[in-house]
Amino acid sequence: MILILSLASPVFAADQLEVQVQGLEGELLANVEAALTPPVGLIRNGDLDRPWLERFRRQVPGLVRAALEPYGYFDPTVAVELKELGGGKVRFAVDVAAGEPVRVATVHVVLRGPGREEPKLRSMVATFPLRAGTVLRQPDYEAGKGALKSRAIDLGYLDATFTVHQLAVSRVDRRADVRLELETGPLYFFGPVLIHGNVDFPEPFLRRYLAFHPGERFHYRLLGQTQLNFLDSDRFREVLITPRREFTVGQEVPVGIQLVPADRRRLRPGLGYGTDTGVRGSLRYQDVNIFHRGHEFKLETGLSELKQNVGADYLIPSPSGLDNLTALHLNFDREETDTYQSSKVSAELERIERLGRDLLGSLFLRLQQEHYQIGVTDQRSRMVIPGLRLTLRNFSDPLRPVKGYRFNLEVRGSHPALASDAKLLQVLGDTTLLVPLPWRLSFLARGEGGLTLQSDRLAEIPASLRFFAGGDQSVRGYAYRSLGPRDASGEVVGGKQLLVGSLELERAIGENWGVAAFYDAGNAFNSLADLSLAQGAGLGLRYYTLVGPIHLDLARRVGEATGAFRVHISVGFAW
Repeated sequence: MILILSLASPVFAADQLEVQVQGLEGELLANVEAALTPPVGLIRNGDLDRPWLERFRRQVPGLVRAALEPYGYFDPTVAVELKELGGGKVRFAVDVAAGEPVRVATVHVVLRGPGREEPKLRSMVATFPLRAGTVLRQPDYEAGKGALKSRAIDLGYLDATFTVHQLAVSRVDRRADVRLELETGPLYFFGPVLIHGNVDFPEPFLRRYLAFHPGERFHYRLLGQTQLNFLDSDRFREVLITPRREFTVGQEVPVGIQLVPADRRRLRPGLGYGTDTGVRGSLRYQDVNIFHRGHEFKLETGLSELKQNVGADYLIPSPSGLDNLTALHLNFDREETDTYQSSKVSAELERIERLGRDLLGSLFLRLQQEHYQIGVTDQRSRMVIPGLRLTLRNFSDPLRPVKGYRFNLEVRGSHPALASDAKLLQVLGDTTLLVPLPWRLSFLARGEGGLTLQSDRLAEIPASLRFFAGGDQSVRGYAYRSLGPRDASGEVVGGKQLLVGSLELERAIGENWGVAAFYDAGNAFNSLADLSLAQGAGLGLRYYTLVGPIHLDLARRVGEATGAFRVHISVGFAW
């Protein structure tokens, strides 16, 4: 009795008719249940149509057999019992004994044609889903057959076809023989690329977005990547890419690209709030095709309670690569916190190159003039700062990643020989690691560090080059940039070194929500002997939107008698 109950399916019904299947489980049960879904016409005017009911009862054994055959069971025993439940309701109790399955006796999968030695195809042949001695599963046969042909086409054998495709089944002997012969046909290559549309961009600029070169092995995947490259540039509204096989010459397939450009000039306002900045607003003007050469110009102003800035960027794309460019940045920044005041004008020339799949590198030269007031210091500085940046980044999704990592490294310095007021060398680094865990949990670790090599007085370092800790993206529980070494009067003046770390455990709730527990620790300091770790811990709420997550954190200082709670609000990822 217990065995029968464990193998009985849940009852499902169509109004007055219930169907219950016994004797099966797993995918066999699911497929039979789907096959025995009562037909809609069985109920007429709220009542069972008895002639149709009897007809359906007679069809049940055949429906069960048809549902089991794909999984290798060709000779099941099916018993159907009709039970009157009263009130015009009827139950079909279907008892099924699947019987002995058909097993695979031989598997013969052969490659023929120019691609017969292709390693990736040979690997798929060697790992074909059906093996001798296993139960025949026709879904595995179809999946393996389809995957082999699709892989051949993806590798550039566009004419690949099965000249032999046989699945011979002997019900008497309960054996199946598989025979497949794939004729790959010739290998095709990318031919000329023709770009169409009312596009006011130079041809070399547009070809930067191609993920392939003429003469390269044909891959449909590269066509898809090319389409993404065009769309991700934010310069085109529509992109249609078509391989023109009707114009194939030899084995070279021409490619047609139809582009519909997006608006060249854009004006975008923005409004937000963060605990570190207060209420903030921004206005950005953008022109993505200056001088009709694909150059980009951006002018942006931002206002908040603590920060005000105006910045202009001029970007010159390089034909050598999609992410390679030369940039000129002009900025005016003013910042006033409880710790310091700073007004800075800067100009930076930067050359950016992609060094690997996930690695970007850049060299830069920055000229900056800064007036800063911090502690008892009121000073002006002029700095010429050369440096380099490296960014290694890979996340599973830009809006809701479940795993990934990021690492940033910057080395910069200045010297009186470059007409700077201070001599220093700085190394800055920050990293983020996101790891998925069971039960919809995720673990986030962040670290940030800074090192300054300098023999002059701290006062010679402008505020923008000093290190501070505290705030939404630092040690929560403390105000923005409120942590660091203090002067004789007790005022925070920043430090030459920085060390901050954070651990966070998040649990996803529903589609767009999450709750988190976190622990932060770190501080700015001048020497390891002076390092005093400030600590904060708390709970947070996350809401994920199309522009990034909204963070609401309630943090409390750890290890302090006056450990009051502090609310932190921020929008966007920390990476």
